Amino acid sequence: MNYVVLSLLCLIAVVGYVQRVGLNSASRPIQQDLQIDTEQFGLLGSLFLIGYAVTQVPAGRLADRWGSKPALIACAALWSALTAGLGYMPNFASAAVLWLAMGMAQAGIFPCAAKAIGAWIPDTQKAMASGLLGSATMLGTAVASTLTVWLLKRLDWTWQSIYMAYGLAGLAWAVVYAMVVPARSGPSTEVSPPMTADDWRRLATSGSMWLISGQQFFRAAAMIFFINWFPKYLHEQRGASEFDAGVLTTWAGIGAMVGGICGGFFSDWFLRRTGWRRASRQGIAVVGLSIAACLVVASYFISDVEAAAAVLTAGAFTAAFGGVSGYTVTIDFGGRRIGTVFAVMNMCGNIGAALSSYAAGALVQRTGNWDLALLMFAAIFFVDAVCWALLNPKGTLFDDVPSIAVAKTDPK
Repeated sequence: MNYVVLSLLCLIAVVGYVQRVGLNSASRPIQQDLQIDTEQFGLLGSLFLIGYAVTQVPAGRLADRWGSKPALIACAALWSALTAGLGYMPNFASAAVLWLAMGMAQAGIFPCAAKAIGAWIPDTQKAMASGLLGSATMLGTAVASTLTVWLLKRLDWTWQSIYMAYGLAGLAWAVVYAMVVPARSGPSTEVSPPMTADDWRRLATSGSMWLISGQQFFRAAAMIFFINWFPKYLHEQRGASEFDAGVLTTWAGIGAMVGGICGGFFSDWFLRRTGWRRASRQGIAVVGLSIAACLVVASYFISDVEAAAAVLTAGAFTAAFGGVSGYTVTIDFGGRRIGTVFAVMNMCGNIGAALSSYAAGALVQRTGNWDLALLMFAAIFFVDAVCWALLNPKGTLFDDVPSIAVAKTDPK
């Protein structure tokens, strides 16, 4: 059952990202129908992330108090229903309100998934599980880009009908998860006690928590380039056709997906081989994100669009290879309150992504220069590597609350 649960968690991560990222590959018809410019379109993405960010902690507390299964089913059903209704919005204002609500509803996906990983997956396989979950988001990004363009250009679907189909896919997943996955009980129950004032104070004053949140702030702020802006960058700055830009974005998504998977397996293998936890978690993050920053800068000097996209794809691979540690370290650090600790970390990541997404859109709108935005994202990767170099948490944040118990051997 461990791997069934993990597979379903990865599947909803794919579906969730298809729902939120498909918007970017349909930017032209959406902008035409809603009569909005590039800066307003960037604001839509930021509103989703703002809603996603502000609801992270309530969603994490919901996961800790209810358990991941009921919380995740409720969130998936709600955000998918909202996704299906996106095409009925007549103007920018109504679409902005709905997009904000979608972000709020989708906030529970990763706190709940992290909670489930903590309950179902052995300690020496958590990086692998985290890598697969994180890679599923990039697979969703890749699928969203290619699938949305294919439905628009090859099958002549409207963007409204595409979003109806994407919403129905999420509702179908919620039904399957409810029927297949049992509730966790016994010594590995997911339900944790309420947070006290001292618990919140400990959370707010922990240096390790600040660095965990900081690395996620900068990592998400940099990776949003591949999620929100890569197709427009390739089309408007590099001269690629919309279809070619969608295909090249798919390759970048695949690169990040493979990087996350490889990083997860390597991190667990290195930990089992050496017992050196910091090197196997924080060490690969420092190396991976530093290389990613260098590759993004290198792409600036390459004129050929396919060669530049290949270098950026390598950057996405190395960023995801090292970035997998963010989920793993947070799950370990959260103990029995994984949902809450993960939610705080993820909230900071989405604030960073929202700010950088809007900053990139505004920068391009006002200067007409995508290269400035590209170099901004490279600098953010460098800062993220510094956060990881400083981070060295020991034990769990709430040592008085037992961690979720799971088998230490490979599950049958």
